[in-house]
Amino acid sequence: MRIVFTFYLLISLGACSMSTFKEPKINGVSFVASRDSIFETHVIPVLRINANYAAIMPYGFIRSVDEPDIIYNSKRQWFGESKLGAEQYIRELSRHNVKTMMKPHLWIRGEFTGHMTMTSDHNWEQLKLSYTSFILEYAALAESTKTEIFCIGTELEAFIKYDSKYWFNLIKQIKSVYSGKLTYAANWDEYDKTPFWSELDYIGVDAYFPVSNAQTPSVNECLNGWESHKKEIKAVSDKFNKPILFTEFGYRSVDFSGREPWKSDRYNTSANLIAQNNTTTALFETFWKEDWFSGGFIWKWFHNYETSGGELNNQFTPQNKPVEEIIKDYYLTY
Repeated sequence: MRIVFTFYLLISLGACSMSTFKEPKINGVSFVASRDSIFETHVIPVLRINANYAAIMPYGFIRSVDEPDIIYNSKRQWFGESKLGAEQYIRELSRHNVKTMMKPHLWIRGEFTGHMTMTSDHNWEQLKLSYTSFILEYAALAESTKTEIFCIGTELEAFIKYDSKYWFNLIKQIKSVYSGKLTYAANWDEYDKTPFWSELDYIGVDAYFPVSNAQTPSVNECLNGWESHKKEIKAVSDKFNKPILFTEFGYRSVDFSGREPWKSDRYNTSANLIAQNNTTTALFETFWKEDWFSGGFIWKWFHNYETSGGELNNQFTPQNKPVEEIIKDYYLTY
């Protein structure tokens, strides 16, 4: 009898070991760097929407699209944009069991980083040296703070296209100082051309895909608008056998919010909260139930919750708008 019992116990344990453990979604916020330190009062609103991750975004600055030198950790930067500030943010969030993704950004006044192109081979070499120093410093910080995910770059299509071998080598250098999971934040029209997904843990996409031309798009219109994009995204996930992570996602509370979601101008147009609600709902409905989709980081979340967003605000932040409840519900469900 004991032999029979042991046999069935082994069968039972074997079945358990073969079952797939489904990880919870990465339900994140893109935590905007500020002038100040953050404290518990700044983390509580993040917890209130059931977020379990925050993207921390230190900045390096470049004077123009053909300037190779990255300026970072300068005294002129805001605290949250610096190494010291990123560390303080991560440690405070971690204290409240919010995991983090370190996501260093470059900023060029009036220009899109994806178009950054040097005018000479010498400048390209200088940029590579400068970027390597910048990114390895933050990779080391991510390791020392036990940051769960490190993003090796954000929307740098022209830089990657110029010298993909540099990026493969950079990833090796990052892995020598950082032991967590890696991604890259590819722009929505770049991710299918990014050459190094095989070396990373997540296929990262800044998910500003056009989904509707309507002034106030309905949920169904946006669901239909996602169909072709979803197939293409899934195909890339299948090709590399890697999960998709939306390193940024979100919509402005403005007319035509689904037409060109990447736009962030500040023209004085009235807010359209329904448009933001519907586009956001459709994105969650399209992706959050899929096993090959790991989650994402809503763009964007400010530390000073009480004075952020609001129903007259037509920008991306969901704070103090009806869409905040939609995010809260999906983050609770998944």
